[in-house]
Amino acid sequence: MIPLQTTKVADTLATASENLTGEPVEKTLSVMDLVLQSGPAGLTIIILLFLMLFVTLFIYFERLSALKDASKIDPNFMNQIRHSIKSGNLEGALMLARQSKSPVARLIEKGITRIGKPLDDINKAIENAGKLEVYNLEKNVSILAMIAGAAPMLGFLGTVVGMIIAFHNMASGGGKIEVSALAQGIYTAMTTTVAGLIVGIIAYIAYNHLVVKTDKLIYKMEANAVEFLDVLNEPA
Repeated sequence: MIPLQTTKVADTLATASENLTGEPVEKTLSVMDLVLQSGPAGLTIIILLFLMLFVTLFIYFERLSALKDASKIDPNFMNQIRHSIKSGNLEGALMLARQSKSPVARLIEKGITRIGKPLDDINKAIENAGKLEVYNLEKNVSILAMIAGAAPMLGFLGTVVGMIIAFHNMASGGGKIEVSALAQGIYTAMTTTVAGLIVGIIAYIAYNHLVVKTDKLIYKMEANAVEFLDVLNEPA
């Protein structure tokens, strides 16, 4: 009996030694595996986050293209407007403003159509037109700010749901805690948190980038409006 037990112990030690010295088995887990293993609750939240990401990217690139088109204006535009007004060619100045389809040109066009009225009325008309242009430039950008705040919160909601599932599985185990029983809750908790943070960060960066580009264009509009009013104030 003793030699047989000794042999079994020796075999066990040899097997353990072989496992310790052998090549480790690499286990990989893809993003798709994480998503699919996060459970129904986690999968629902992740689908909502992917929809938020799609909306974020769509609004960002659409607004970026619109701002790029709105920023295109001839550097000599104001010089040509000045020359036309000083020479009394208001029709030429108006036609020039209408040909240049940009927010700056539309402000100048509004001002040209008010020439002959008091300067305060012209200034007020330009301000009102400017508010409309700014509204058009900032269209849907606020949605990015909302997503930037809501996406991490939705991810944290998935974390709470995942932890509830994990604790429920622990309580239902009858005192026996199995890792496999906790896996689904932990996947839900971790996966939704990461997804929410990623979507929130992307939306935050996209929002601030669009705000900076919009502000630059607004400053350009204000500078050209002031230059136009200076032209009207210059002595004939």
